[in-house]
Amino acid sequence: MAKKHLKHFLFVSDFDQTLTFNDTGYVLSELVGISLEEFERKAKGMAKLNLVQQGAELAYLLLHDPEFRTRVRKDHLYQAGKRIRLKENIKQVYDILDRKIDGFHFDFYVLSAAPVEVIKSALEGIVPEDHIFGTEFKYNDAGEIESLVRATAGYGKVARLDQLQEQLGIPADHVVYVGDGSSDIHVMLHVNRRDGFTIAVSESKHVAQIAKRTILSENALAVLVPIFEQIAGWQRPRIRQLFESYGFLIQDWDRVQTDWINLRPVGLEVGQPVTVDG
Repeated sequence: MAKKHLKHFLFVSDFDQTLTFNDTGYVLSELVGISLEEFERKAKGMAKLNLVQQGAELAYLLLHDPEFRTRVRKDHLYQAGKRIRLKENIKQVYDILDRKIDGFHFDFYVLSAAPVEVIKSALEGIVPEDHIFGTEFKYNDAGEIESLVRATAGYGKVARLDQLQEQLGIPADHVVYVGDGSSDIHVMLHVNRRDGFTIAVSESKHVAQIAKRTILSENALAVLVPIFEQIAGWQRPRIRQLFESYGFLIQDWDRVQTDWINLRPVGLEVGQPVTVDG
């Protein structure tokens, strides 16, 4: 029997706060004895000054900040990966996208501004190493960071996505991107503009108003719902049945539309009456 033709898609996920519950920067800071408040102060300061691409604040600190540069070694990045708290069932997401959606095959990749050693360590045995792309550094023999090779942040993430899509021969409208925050805005706009599909996993208005769907859940399996519905064309009973086959009962499934509205009076004092004709 001839093998059934599969529709080939590229599924790309961010890492921090998308597949995890905590940011790499916080875990690494705690590991090397830098206070979380100090890390947050430095990262926010750079974000306000627009010194680096959104999402690349940690990479900048590791490379240029004296406190981070003198304390962090390559081995610390692997150790930090083991301490990161992952969302549940990422492995099941990988398996389902690989072969459990009839008529479809999704290649699962991770693109993140986090150091690649951290991501590979955290996702060991879950996502193949050659499906993970993060910020890359060059190290000396003592494991100290010498220079930045590649930062997968901002437009750097867009460039890596385009390279990956071309390498795999996947059409632009067969790209699915999942992210959580402002560092994902560039790549989400890029995917949307070329008729791909974007999913937000947070209520941050910066990303939720750009993504085509927003899914909020502590279980990574939930991100598959819009793929089942809007790409594979599944109905809710079939989706529930698949989740139950993995031992999960969908207890609450609420779909709401969120409008972000900020009203400001124009040319009127607050409380001044307004006359509306008609």
